[in-house]
Amino acid sequence: MVFKESETVELKSVVVDDIKKEIIAFANCEGGKLYIGVEDDGTVIGLDDPDGAALQVSNMVRDAVKPDLTMFLHYETLNENGKQIVAINIQQGTERPYYIAKKGLRPEGVYVRQGYFSVPATNTAIRRMIKETDGDHFEDMRSLNQDLTFEAAKKQFAKKNLPLGEVQMKTLGIMTHDGVYTNLGLLLSDQCVHTIKVAAFEGTTQSQFKDRREFSGSLFQQMDEVYDYIDFRNQIHSSFQKLYRIDQRDYPETAVREALLNLLIHREYSYRASSFVSLYTDRIEFISIGGLLSGVTLKDVMMGISVCRNVKLANIFYRLELIEAYGTGMRKIMEAYSETGKKPEIETSDNAFKIILPNLNVHAEPKKTVIDRPADDGDQEEAVVSLARKQGTFTRKDVQKELGISQTTCGRLLKKMVGNGQIIQEGKSRNTHYRLSE
Repeated sequence: MVFKESETVELKSVVVDDIKKEIIAFANCEGGKLYIGVEDDGTVIGLDDPDGAALQVSNMVRDAVKPDLTMFLHYETLNENGKQIVAINIQQGTERPYYIAKKGLRPEGVYVRQGYFSVPATNTAIRRMIKETDGDHFEDMRSLNQDLTFEAAKKQFAKKNLPLGEVQMKTLGIMTHDGVYTNLGLLLSDQCVHTIKVAAFEGTTQSQFKDRREFSGSLFQQMDEVYDYIDFRNQIHSSFQKLYRIDQRDYPETAVREALLNLLIHREYSYRASSFVSLYTDRIEFISIGGLLSGVTLKDVMMGISVCRNVKLANIFYRLELIEAYGTGMRKIMEAYSETGKKPEIETSDNAFKIILPNLNVHAEPKKTVIDRPADDGDQEEAVVSLARKQGTFTRKDVQKELGISQTTCGRLLKKMVGNGQIIQEGKSRNTHYRLSE
């Protein structure tokens, strides 16, 4: 048999540490054969203990290569010209890229076959192999950075008295079954590469900055720090109704919280671009990368239909009680503004999603001062009857507006007319309405 090195053949005279690189390179490419006991020029020198050499290589691969590659290696002892050599047949692995455990998923740890040589893989090649193996789902792909810590995440879990060890990480998808961190793990780690840029502007345009920040670290850390930044600038304005002081913040806290959580949970993390939060005098804008998923419309979202882009990330936030249920965020934002006379806006494009929260204390119309004037009850009752004939059903607010009377006076008038049998009350609380007696 003639031995010659090629793209699929590697020759080694003895077992050396570099054999790991050759095996990894073959497994990451089209497979190949490694012969031990043969010089680079093809000269067969043989091995004194071929079984021992095979065992040495097997232990080396099992202990130093990740993911587990042992099932893709086949060992055979050959007799060439009266000398014994070891032939190792390496198949292309199904969990590429394979790498040296100590060096991780970096070019210095991942090798590919290039001609007659095994060389470090480029970052592009590593990403391509991960995508081919793990699919397109970002969360499940293996993280290129395996040197991760989870101090912020552990603090967040500790608030709910929940452990975050290796077992929990594997269950939640932070780590694969063989102990490799996923991109989900990267997002929750202290080494997360994605950031949120926050800017505060003077006025309603971006012509003049007041302040700008970029928040990094674990998504949990970004969540807390960005919320605190907004909350510090979410001012309280006071007004008086008779003897009572009414305090109102610029933005409902529930709306701010839900908009921020939406920014974190639903963005497209396969892009490295930052998310943005922009504070103007009249509004806050939350802009995340990634538009609506295919087949989902904005109308669907407003109806509470949720098709989550990052299912495992959302599940973790759900377990930590940061979100109550899928699809409730938009409804909560709208409900927070339901009694204010203002309404949040939602804008989408192919690659972005924007939530705009209006400032409740800007450009507010001055409240009408209602003065109760003595009036003939008969005149007021006739006005209510006329309103009922015109509308069919009516509410207390309809009567207040029609007659220009206070809530207290209106309530007293309607109670009297119900008692006299002139009108009928239907519904309770906010759903209360009235109609003429038949």
